[in-house]
Amino acid sequence: MHAVHFDGSFAGWRDAARAQLRQGMAPHQLSWVQDSQENQDLFAGLEAPQPAAAADRPVRVPRALIEQLESAARFRCAQRWALLYRILWRVANGDHAAMLAGDIDGSELHARLKAVRREAHHLHAFLRFKPRDATAGGPELVAWHEPAHDILASASGHFAERLGRQTWLIATPDDGVYWDGEKLQHANPCPPEWQRLAQGTDDRNEAMWLAYYGSTFNPARLNRSVLETNMPVRFWRNLPEGPLIPRLMSQARAGAQVDGQAEAVAARPGKRISADAEKVLPVRQ
Repeated sequence: MHAVHFDGSFAGWRDAARAQLRQGMAPHQLSWVQDSQENQDLFAGLEAPQPAAAADRPVRVPRALIEQLESAARFRCAQRWALLYRILWRVANGDHAAMLAGDIDGSELHARLKAVRREAHHLHAFLRFKPRDATAGGPELVAWHEPAHDILASASGHFAERLGRQTWLIATPDDGVYWDGEKLQHANPCPPEWQRLAQGTDDRNEAMWLAYYGSTFNPARLNRSVLETNMPVRFWRNLPEGPLIPRLMSQARAGAQVDGQAEAVAARPGKRISADAEKVLPVRQ
């Protein structure tokens, strides 16, 4: 088996894959090794002879395939690069079914594309910026996020479009991005100082946000399975409202659903409206 070493980026993989295709190397002959994983690959020391007869053959594939492979490369798994090369190999040899969802490889490709798109949506929906003192220097807003896939660099431009020249920083366990008001800087790995800044900043408005979130929570409409599907539990610990959610759900199950309103709201003076009121009140035509 031939070990193909590259830097772990899609551009690095693409150049290495193009070279292997020109040499006629089949997917089963290759082991993809990121530089940081060299010592962990059991096959890194095994080399396969290069087929001289097929060397430097032209490689032509649809542009759409390259775009799909680049997006799918953000999906984290042990065999992320092997699948991409297998699909590339098949299409380069005329088997375009590899791009289709009905194909065994194409099905896995489209599943990864869907997971990457959903993870980008999670970044946009569940990221919480914390403001910093403008006189302290550095970014005005910071945030900590733990994505399941490598979507930060490609998906964080969403915030640049919405925050204008306001400077901000997003740090993750793996990489980070910094917007200085004009351009987006991506760092992989994420600098430790960025991680400390994102995790160590307190939000002075957090108490107000928690009061708003708790008072607008509607226990009568609670559907735990839907909630956990739309807001996966793995994000709760990095959301300011995350610690409130289990308590609010517990209160709903304990009887708050009868009132159809949050406990703090129900305790205030005034007329109480039960969750069943719509069943007894006349409906105007």
